[in-house]
Amino acid sequence: MTWEIYIKSYINYLKIERSLSQNSVLSYGSDIDKLKRYFTEIQPTSSPIKLSFNDLSQYIRWISEVGFSARTQARMISAIKSFYKFLLLEDEIKDDPSHLLESPRLQRKLPDTLSVEEIDTLISAIDLSTNHGTRNKAMLETLYSSGLRVSELITLKLSDYYPEDNYIKVKGKGSKERLIPIGDSAIKYNRIYFEAVRNHMVIKPGEEDFMFLNKRGAHLSRIMVFMIIKDLAKLAGIDKIISPHTFRHSFATHLIEGGADLRAVQTMLGHESITTTEIYTHLDKRFIRDTLLSCHPRMKK
Repeated sequence: MTWEIYIKSYINYLKIERSLSQNSVLSYGSDIDKLKRYFTEIQPTSSPIKLSFNDLSQYIRWISEVGFSARTQARMISAIKSFYKFLLLEDEIKDDPSHLLESPRLQRKLPDTLSVEEIDTLISAIDLSTNHGTRNKAMLETLYSSGLRVSELITLKLSDYYPEDNYIKVKGKGSKERLIPIGDSAIKYNRIYFEAVRNHMVIKPGEEDFMFLNKRGAHLSRIMVFMIIKDLAKLAGIDKIISPHTFRHSFATHLIEGGADLRAVQTMLGHESITTTEIYTHLDKRFIRDTLLSCHPRMKK
């Protein structure tokens, strides 16, 4: 079979069996297409099932030499490993030539966070005299209360909202569902939004189940949520570059600083690996110092 047939089968595998998002599928497909173009350029009759570890190592050296960043290289190597795992599952190869490929070491960047006071200041800057302000208050309370991704927030459904049990059901990456607690404050402002605004709107057909709607009665876009938060930060005088994901980072950090179990936070965030959640165990120096002073027997006054 040709490169194109193997890649097409791999793309279908990512969509159907792995249930990856469209963006992830496009990214993986693009990385494997680069691999194909490299080898068909130097070996016109090449085939992915005939490549060896040495061949792939040569390609990895090349992407490093041409200047791809360490993070991009790591992503490309991850795609290659996924591709060959697929070929192995399909019995197209007997041994995986990518197994021993090593990714470049990445410096883990700690996510930006807001303090509890900054969260309060930002949300308090919302003008509740307007319909969109009432919606934004409910929306940001929900975002911070449950640590949602922006994609999960804008697709949150009324049918997945259980205020009487303090839970929401979220469909995250790979269409995986999880139940997340939602706080009383978010429930309170959601009720105000429903009663004062949403129940009086003309809703676009097919959009009736979405919780948060724009003035045209359709669900919000990612860009709109970004702009709402950016404008509020400016209004509140918060001199940080923040986004909807900053609320998610802050949610996780505040839970862990408050003593939450890492596994519980992992479940709420929808992380497949505990390693991803561990990045939130970073604590600022003042918090570490205060913890030491209050808890260590030789530090107590």
